[in-house]
Amino acid sequence: SACLVGSEMCIRDRCVLVAALMPFTFTGIAKFTGGRYNNYSPREFLEKQEGFRKRAHWAQLNSFEAFPIFAAAVIIAHLTGGEQGYIDTLAMAFIAIRVVYGVMYLGNFALLRTLVWGAGLGCCIAIFAAGA
Repeated sequence: SACLVGSEMCIRDRCVLVAALMPFTFTGIAKFTGGRYNNYSPREFLEKQEGFRKRAHWAQLNSFEAFPIFAAAVIIAHLTGGEQGYIDTLAMAFIAIRVVYGVMYLGNFALLRTLVWGAGLGCCIAIFAAGA
């Protein structure tokens, strides 16, 4: 189906939207879970955070970094005729993996976080391959 341009949002479209908005969840955790947020110099404020708030900021940055490859993979796989059910499944897996990644980042589980990050990258590569 052509949901990317249609009036109905498909699963993969929703996953792209969720991935686009996910960084802002981590931003909220970093900015508004303690301390007095300084909107006059937000970047300086975030860099001075410690503990899970600092890690939430880093998770935010990584989520922004992960988004382009995911969005490009979904769009390209769709446009090149990839099997939509497979793309949808991989897109949902990517979202679930990125949620787990954020939890691992906040909890300071470095090795697990790295393994989960690799699984997310693997999903993106598989989505690209689905269109081949």
